[in-house]
Amino acid sequence: MLLAGCKIDEIRTDGDLNIFRRDLEKYAELGMKAVEVPVHGLDAIREGVLVRKRVQEIFGILHDFDFAYSVHSPNPLNLMDCSDPELHYSVFQCSLEFASRIGAEILVYHAGRFIPEETFGIPLIPERDQEKERQLLEKEAEALLRLSGEFPGVVIGVENARPYLFHSPYCYGERLAALKEQVEKINRPNVRITLDIGHMYMASQFYWFNSSEAVKSIKDLIAHTHIHDNFGGAIYHHEKIQTHQIPFGRGDSHMPVGWGAIPFQAILSPYISSYSGMLIMELRNRYFNHLKESKANLMELLKSLKIESTPFSRGATASGSTG
Repeated sequence: MLLAGCKIDEIRTDGDLNIFRRDLEKYAELGMKAVEVPVHGLDAIREGVLVRKRVQEIFGILHDFDFAYSVHSPNPLNLMDCSDPELHYSVFQCSLEFASRIGAEILVYHAGRFIPEETFGIPLIPERDQEKERQLLEKEAEALLRLSGEFPGVVIGVENARPYLFHSPYCYGERLAALKEQVEKINRPNVRITLDIGHMYMASQFYWFNSSEAVKSIKDLIAHTHIHDNFGGAIYHHEKIQTHQIPFGRGDSHMPVGWGAIPFQAILSPYISSYSGMLIMELRNRYFNHLKESKANLMELLKSLKIESTPFSRGATASGSTG
């Protein structure tokens, strides 16, 4: 069962539950079937502690709508972190518990970074240390084994990364083959892949690999999908303000479906006919008023692939105590 939907933008909501509710109402009006909720955009976690009273408030809002839900963990969350690994582990636990309490099926986690984006130097080119990278991969794998065992009812979707000029490969998840190897090594039914099509297309242009063949190689591991458009051009980390890059066809622009150059048919064809999961339009806040157009383009794309999104009937229930 394929469910088409959209993410809630954490910058747009900025912790305001009134905006959160209004955006959900807009998504219902547009006929969305699934919604991705940013735990970090709703102030549900504070310094590694889940705010259960806040979670109940959020659940009360979500329960008023007939959506399927996924959760996006905070972008800086990194199980390879060496400066404060206990805090990162706690934030991951809280994110999983949040997903469980609101009845979400998927928690999205950005694949671990050998070099955290926040520490990138300009124009320093880091030296590769393959033994250190191996140790960090093992560190992340061990943590994911424990976390997936603690919350067996939530699927952890490890998301593939975008490349950056100079700093790549800063994350093993830039290459789908390496991401597949890590997930298969963990070998848990609730540790799978979140395929971010925009990130994957940028990586295919950066590393010159065939995007369709790469997706075909991981199709049995894909549990969740992000879909948005770009032109495939990599950028430097300090150029992350996307507005300036769009005229040049560069950057992880997260534009509406159909605005960029991604060959969606070729990328979706290897797996979409047998895919059972969400197809989340992950658009930047600046495109909120273009959601209707993006959804229409997505529906046309699915129609061309002889795929239709399927309605979802709400079945989520609250769990745990408040506090």
